[in-house]
Amino acid sequence: MASNGQTNLALNLDEGTEMDQQKEENQMDVTESIRQPHQHALLYSVDDVPPWHLSCLLGFQHYLMMFGGTISVPFILTPALCIEENDPVRSAIVSTIIFVSGIITLLQCTIGIRLPIVQGGTFAFLVPTFAILNLPEWSCPAPEVMANMTYEDKTELWQLRMREVQGAIVVASVFQLAIGVFGIVGLILRFITPLTIAPAIVMVGLSLFGAAGNMAGKHWGISALTIILVIVFSQYLKHVQCPLPTYRKEHGWSIKKLDIFTLLPVLLSIVLVWTLCAILTASGALQLGSPARTDNKINILLEAPWFRFPYPCQWGLPTVSVAAVFGMLAGVLASAIESIGDYYACARLAGARPPPVHAMNRGIAIEGLGCILAGIWGSGNGTTSYSENIGAIGVTKVGSRRVIQAAALMMMVFGVLSKFGALFITIPEPIIGGIFCVLFGMIAATGLANLQFIDLNSSRNLLVLGFSIFFSLVLSQWMKAHPGAIDSGSQIFDQIATVLMSTSMFTAGVLGFFLDNTIPGTDEERGLTKWLAHPDPNIENSNEESERELTQCTYDIPVITPWLKSQKWAAYLPFLPSYQPDVWNRKTRSWRGKSKDTPNGKTAAFQMSSVQLPTA
Repeated sequence: MASNGQTNLALNLDEGTEMDQQKEENQMDVTESIRQPHQHALLYSVDDVPPWHLSCLLGFQHYLMMFGGTISVPFILTPALCIEENDPVRSAIVSTIIFVSGIITLLQCTIGIRLPIVQGGTFAFLVPTFAILNLPEWSCPAPEVMANMTYEDKTELWQLRMREVQGAIVVASVFQLAIGVFGIVGLILRFITPLTIAPAIVMVGLSLFGAAGNMAGKHWGISALTIILVIVFSQYLKHVQCPLPTYRKEHGWSIKKLDIFTLLPVLLSIVLVWTLCAILTASGALQLGSPARTDNKINILLEAPWFRFPYPCQWGLPTVSVAAVFGMLAGVLASAIESIGDYYACARLAGARPPPVHAMNRGIAIEGLGCILAGIWGSGNGTTSYSENIGAIGVTKVGSRRVIQAAALMMMVFGVLSKFGALFITIPEPIIGGIFCVLFGMIAATGLANLQFIDLNSSRNLLVLGFSIFFSLVLSQWMKAHPGAIDSGSQIFDQIATVLMSTSMFTAGVLGFFLDNTIPGTDEERGLTKWLAHPDPNIENSNEESERELTQCTYDIPVITPWLKSQKWAAYLPFLPSYQPDVWNRKTRSWRGKSKDTPNGKTAAFQMSSVQLPTA
């Protein structure tokens, strides 16, 4: 009997060992199945370093992509500031917002979220800004009154308004900095699921259809040509290599083949159609006033100085009022929520795993810092993540962080060389509209790609997805059609509610978040099983390969991360790579993320979501 008991015990131990091995193999299979498509699809992933000349070319392409959206912000804002159309200060404000965008993009890519994501001016700040400037004390004088004013009086007129906007942006952005530093963003990430992210990212792309359509519709012939060229270059000719002469000191001249159509489809399309528009303008084929002409904004180029260095408080010290600050909080909140969706979309397109808690906290904190700097510099706006540049990653298949860092340096240089920056204002809007039609579609498709993790045969999931997307469209369009619908008697509350309810991405994300976390459903049905199969820095594995991967994490801060992980105090700071949610939340004495009540030493990343990896 004792012998049979020992034999059965040995068999059970063997079976247990085989089951553990099977679990590890299944986990590895799930992870590899998720990672492989991105590795094969990308030419350069987030941590890769392309050659310097290629980084400069691709960085210049990203600069052009963000330039159109960024300069449109001051052009919309300056009339409300009482700045006349022929005032050369317009180019100074454009240079300022470009320069500050370069600083924040460099900070975000290097020590912030560390994804290839571009920061630039945001339309989320315009609605509260207009609400502030529409107050009786800030309304512009009548045209006949301004005609009798001296240039110095006009300058003081708009600078008073600019300083009021600056103060509201700076103080309100401290809130965004705080929610990142204190880990408030990370606290809700445990409830972020594919059905939360998918509707939000989809609405990032779909909500921009109006801007793309308005710009493209100004000349459908030019915009259609741009769309065709982008599609042909990026899809039909993506395997065609162009021979380029190269010279090396050791080997002399040689021919090297380069995937030029895969790398630079957007830049090539812009240059070719822009050149065509210039020829048509010079030949008189395009009538005066046609949106496709390249000389419509030539006066800005002629009046812009060659060099101008933007500096803090260049329009005077910012002023602060309570009503303006609370109104601007709506723009700050909407911008932060939009950026969370952009982080997930960018990570997916760049071949990186979903951002961990500390990276999300740090990204939002750096974005808040960026808005503070933008306010101090006097751009009249804040900064946010640019969805169109994320779409460019999907088109070019280059998600390298180094490319965006090169673009950031270009923004700073071109912000000083205002004459060179003003040159690109002459790009006709139909060209930019055609580019947006392709890239915004890519963003929406990226959001839908998250649905691969969930069970699309589940009526529960279809309800959450369909209702979140459709109702967010309905509500945002209704709010735009009825701007004064919310009238509670409190102007501050009305401003905040109007901005949030008009932001379709905010509505879609909140609905997806609420419904997916309250309607009953299994982890496999909700997609959490595969979603959390991505490697995570908070999850410790015993094999050496995983340990090596953790020490070279995509989201770690360069240089100082090894030192931070050796410091006990650093485990409590939610924005550092050494942050351990298990320590912070459970007040344990385990500095490596393990606690006595956590089975098998699993960390809080899985425990907080109550998710188990597949066992079969």
